[in-house]
Amino acid sequence: MSKATILVLEDDADLGELLMEYLEAQGYSADLAMTYEAAEVMLFERRFDLLLLDVNLPDGNGFELLRSARKEGLSTPAIFLSTRGMLEDLERGYQSGGDDYLRKPFAMKELGLRVESMLRRNYFHAHTPLIELSPGVAFDSVGGALHVNGAIKALPQKESRLLKLLVQRRGELLSHEVIFDHLYDFDETPSEGALRTYIKNLRAYLGKDTIVSYKRLGYQLR
Repeated sequence: MSKATILVLEDDADLGELLMEYLEAQGYSADLAMTYEAAEVMLFERRFDLLLLDVNLPDGNGFELLRSARKEGLSTPAIFLSTRGMLEDLERGYQSGGDDYLRKPFAMKELGLRVESMLRRNYFHAHTPLIELSPGVAFDSVGGALHVNGAIKALPQKESRLLKLLVQRRGELLSHEVIFDHLYDFDETPSEGALRTYIKNLRAYLGKDTIVSYKRLGYQLR
């Protein structure tokens, strides 16, 4: 099996090198970016299995980098590394599409455990494009279509984007705000009615009990 490839975004040169040395000693392949722009280029040019993202950068911040990448369809799991530890910072990190948040300073052993745990999860993008969602139904995480009993069912863009989000964060209760941030661009107006329609259409393929609705809270893919 090939090494897991990790993007490290860290503007502190000493810490960046320390992270690289540690990750490579653990058997991973790691690439270092020290600016928002450099990380953006790397995300465009390469495919990674995990992102380690600093928040405060000289030319931007990790929250916005990941939020932008998620809107472009990037599903790679991400861990934020930051000195920020307020509740609102944690909330912002998760709302931007982060999967975990580690406050600086941290022990390398703790980072290693979190990286190992994240990579061990069955993220659909990592090794196979087809993810089984229910008997006879699989999702093509690359093409964005459903395979239903061998037949390919193309999905509208918003429904495909929504299903990718639900699959990536399977088991999590996703609030309407998180879903809207992922589905709609800045110049679009989110619609509760449209979201209900997207959910209804996906349930028609996956089964009505597959996507659970929590009134006024959000949705969860079982």
